[in-house]
Amino acid sequence: MKKVGIIGGSGYTGGELIRLVIHHPALELEFVYSTTRAGKAVTSAHPDLLGSLDLDFTDKVNENIDLLFLCLGHGNSRAFLEKHSFSKETIIIDLGNDFRLNSDQEFGGRHFVYGLAELQRDRIEKATAIANPGCFATAIQLALLPLAKHSLIKDAVHINATTGSTGAGVGLSPTSHFSWRNNNLSWYKPFTHQHLGEIHQSLQQLNSPSALFFMPQRGDFTRGIFATAYTHFDGTLEEAKTLYKDYYASHPFTQVSDEEISLKSVVNTNFCFLHLHKHENTLLVTSAIDNLVKGASGQAIQNTNILMGWEENLGLQLKASIF
Repeated sequence: MKKVGIIGGSGYTGGELIRLVIHHPALELEFVYSTTRAGKAVTSAHPDLLGSLDLDFTDKVNENIDLLFLCLGHGNSRAFLEKHSFSKETIIIDLGNDFRLNSDQEFGGRHFVYGLAELQRDRIEKATAIANPGCFATAIQLALLPLAKHSLIKDAVHINATTGSTGAGVGLSPTSHFSWRNNNLSWYKPFTHQHLGEIHQSLQQLNSPSALFFMPQRGDFTRGIFATAYTHFDGTLEEAKTLYKDYYASHPFTQVSDEEISLKSVVNTNFCFLHLHKHENTLLVTSAIDNLVKGASGQAIQNTNILMGWEENLGLQLKASIF
């Protein structure tokens, strides 16, 4: 059993990670670090864990822990690691955005590998530190990677993606409380969202730099991302389907559906479902993920399984709550 420490376990991502770790057959949760909740039961923040976990938050860390997951706000992982030293044997997986870009991947004698298995599983297998991808970035990249791999993105890509309220984090804000979010829809950060950097980086890695016009939206639901991306495509729909199915044949969590997809099919799972539609010379790719699982904590466990040499779906055989 590998012992796990979680830094920042009181939020949505940390809570989801706790749930996955305690049910993983090869992982043992040793501590959950929180300066604001130290001494309080983990169930005070995550009441659904009552009866499943008897553990208090702590403000102390075990610097020799086997696996360390950082579930901190963006920009805070680097600051935390500057104040705490961990064994060279400790594997660190950061769920924030501090180490995703190539220019930020060297830190404290560690090299953080970008943790998108469908792009570079071979590098993850050899990694000792992982920069987990962003939720929007995951959904969008999985929609585009097969086209990029074969240099078939010849024109601009237009992307629209709607995320649930958990994507904004557990902290209150004017656009996250119930009376504003319920029965409402709005866009934010048009064409400038912070996840564009890592998407561009991956497309350039495949020698397929592209213009991306990304419009993020806030949905009036709690979890999940439903994204559509369309661009010029000269091939037939059947050729596109073959391209995508061949690319993802060895990746268990990305599935290409011949039928139209909906968000509920992937919520509470680590799957990404894709669907292709052709209209004249335009290919529309629809991508659906759970922002807290495949877009965050589930992908962190998937990366853990890969670098440990375990089955990729170990502890991730989850059921969607489709109804």
